[in-house]
Amino acid sequence: MKTTFLKVSYAIIMMGFIGSLSSCGYNSMVAKRENVDGEWAKVQSAYQRRSDLIPNLIETVKGSAKFEQETLEKVIEARSKATSVQLSADELTEENLAKFQAAQAQLSGALSRLLAISESYPDLKTTEAFRDLQVQLEGTENRINTERNNFNDAVKDYNAFIQQFPRNFTASWFGFQKKAYFKADAGTENAPKVKF
Repeated sequence: MKTTFLKVSYAIIMMGFIGSLSSCGYNSMVAKRENVDGEWAKVQSAYQRRSDLIPNLIETVKGSAKFEQETLEKVIEARSKATSVQLSADELTEENLAKFQAAQAQLSGALSRLLAISESYPDLKTTEAFRDLQVQLEGTENRINTERNNFNDAVKDYNAFIQQFPRNFTASWFGFQKKAYFKADAGTENAPKVKF
């Protein structure tokens, strides 16, 4: 009889514990973390699209005989560095995200220089393939910005949710940690100076 009473008591305690877990926000934390992971995958996909367009752009630009080889090499090198920095959703710390962002910023700068120099080559500018690639790259840059904003929104929602009382206790018990945001590149807070 005493053994039966202990089993019943244990079962009641376990049911109470499981019931309290369902109201502690654990399932919502999991869903919000998965949303952050999904948004991160979209960011990576947008960056991958840009990376995939670059070899086509380089081959198109190489067709212009007088084009500056050094600029092409810098784009190729920056692309290589940018694709070497890979982050999983579990590694989204401020430090890791800053490294990822720095590599992507270097590639963005190299691409900007390539497109700016291409203005000096009228034959290249009139090439249909080059114009198409420019349009695709511009669209991809817009997509990257949109996905980064969506990612930051998901991180904000997740971080706020896991830090609210009493979920903050559950979050720490189960290892839910804050995720890092994308931040503006250094120097972008200053307006660019335009000189004619």
